Amino acid sequence: MRGPRPRLPALPALLWLALAPLPGAPGPAARAELRVRVRLPGGQVTEESLQADSGSDCISLELRTADGALVTLTADFRQEVKIFRALILGELERGQSQFQALCFITRLHRNEIIPSESMAKLRQKNPRTVRQAEEVRGLEHLSMDVAVNFSKGAQLSSHIHNVCAEAKEAIYTREEDVKFWLEKGVDGSMFEVLPQTSDLPDLQRCKLCADRWKPCICSYTLSIEWYPCMLKYCKSRDAGGKVSSYKCGIRSCQKGYTFDYYVPQKQLCLWDEET
Repeated sequence: MRGPRPRLPALPALLWLALAPLPGAPGPAARAELRVRVRLPGGQVTEESLQADSGSDCISLELRTADGALVTLTADFRQEVKIFRALILGELERGQSQFQALCFITRLHRNEIIPSESMAKLRQKNPRTVRQAEEVRGLEHLSMDVAVNFSKGAQLSSHIHNVCAEAKEAIYTREEDVKFWLEKGVDGSMFEVLPQTSDLPDLQRCKLCADRWKPCICSYTLSIEWYPCMLKYCKSRDAGGKVSSYKCGIRSCQKGYTFDYYVPQKQLCLWDEET
């Protein structure tokens, strides 16, 4: 019988500082923080916090999943970097720490999420409304075959230092994304290719590995249940009959990710077991 489960750090209390949309040229740097209520797949309602800073050109979303994990997505538009962090409740009776931290870093594409300037101007309407995404985007399966050196990570994105501080030994990315960043001039010494099945023929998936102290390939799945993925445009006609378009809202999306990565022992991947 399992004992009481540890508690993860609470979501930070946020003050919503929404700005009115400004016509014409973009205004000065803006920040916004707000909460939305979203429904999880099992029907449970949770709060998701969203933060935007157009000055540093980044966006952050954070929510607690049904199993108690705290998931954060940080989008660094300036560096074209996307950082996922998961704080997963540990199983103390099985020798794990209070919580386990993971960071997954991938290339950010410009069409994945609305710009930080637009996010910083969002207005919250009906804050008690429980929201569900208008569009469900397909599950993305990613093989994270490279480790990232935490002490050098700031060269890739300044946000890695804060976001991944609890996951210093568990920061992963993909070789194909590394190639993109190297072409941009990022120092390659921060990356280390991880062992693969081609290097270790007996390397199994953790869910099939019976020995908790053997290395294996772990899988972790997370989902961003609600995020502003696209801008909506409306049309207006002036007195002279000229038609123009303007930003008049957002389209929301949900997207899931499964990350596969090497761990030196199955003890670091106890959630990935067959039941």
